[in-house]
Amino acid sequence: MIDGLYNTDVLTLAANISHVGRLDAPDGTARKVAKLCGSWVEIDVCIENGMVTDFAQRLQACALGQAAAAILAGSVIGANPADIQMARDDLYAMLKQSAAPPKGRFAKLALLSDVANYPARHTSTMLAFDAVLAAVEAAKP
Repeated sequence: MIDGLYNTDVLTLAANISHVGRLDAPDGTARKVAKLCGSWVEIDVCIENGMVTDFAQRLQACALGQAAAAILAGSVIGANPADIQMARDDLYAMLKQSAAPPKGRFAKLALLSDVANYPARHTSTMLAFDAVLAAVEAAKP
């Protein structure tokens, strides 16, 4: 049912995305596109001592992609690559394998659990996490 998919929590997140824009001197940048719907996310990161110290994003995405980007933006600063990879993998498992929602720093991803019932929406929901991992990888010396 669409009401579960686009619930008040998801729409509130989508309307309140932080860290929108570009960083002046990012250590890594990546852009990911969902070919099915045309959503895209471009992320800049700064990394210091193995942690994300600054983050910015630009995106054109559906409410689900925006909600995931909002959750990412609210929790990514201070995270290390392993935290981000775990959140991405747990989000993927929640959507594709009916696994439990992510815990810890990115626990708000549980608000997107209804997306599991809509396979056509999985890629756009994953976009921000795929992009941030690529940006972190690009930041490696």
